[in-house]
Amino acid sequence: MARTPAPGTRDTILTAAAGLFYEFGVRAVGMAQVVEAAGCGKNLLYKHFPSKAELAAAYLNLTRHERERAVTEALRWSADPVDRLLALVTEIADSVRRPGYRGCAFRNYLTEFPGETDEPARVAQAYLADSRAQMDRLVLGAGGDALLTDRIWLVVNGLYSGTPAQASVAVDWITEMVRPTEAP
Repeated sequence: MARTPAPGTRDTILTAAAGLFYEFGVRAVGMAQVVEAAGCGKNLLYKHFPSKAELAAAYLNLTRHERERAVTEALRWSADPVDRLLALVTEIADSVRRPGYRGCAFRNYLTEFPGETDEPARVAQAYLADSRAQMDRLVLGAGGDALLTDRIWLVVNGLYSGTPAQASVAVDWITEMVRPTEAP
């Protein structure tokens, strides 16, 4: 008779995989490493995640949920469009400064698997497209235009791949773009 998995087994496996995937990259982590980190058997892993692609997609969906929660919290404190835009950029800068930061999980996946069209790639692409659309709405709501949105998005992309020390420079630069000082 087959044993019934303990409650939370799927979450335990996903949490273990997420830590490994983020630290080492999806390509570098084997399913045996996930089994060991999660403390489960191979059959149990494959019962919850029949393939590595399904596990990677679940990891990216989990990361998306965490990012969306952080962004929602950052944006909830202001109704002013410029303040909301700067709150978003500041939240991104704060995430880059966290210990253990290894880049944007979505951008990392797409870099590891360029041109891929599997489920994890679709999750990553959808997150980035939705993030860009949110940035568009915030910039346009703050009185900006498409060119300003492109410039801010370029700085944000650089922020994700830069060093923690550069995070404040990115925030300052975007602040200058949306709140230019008046010439004397």
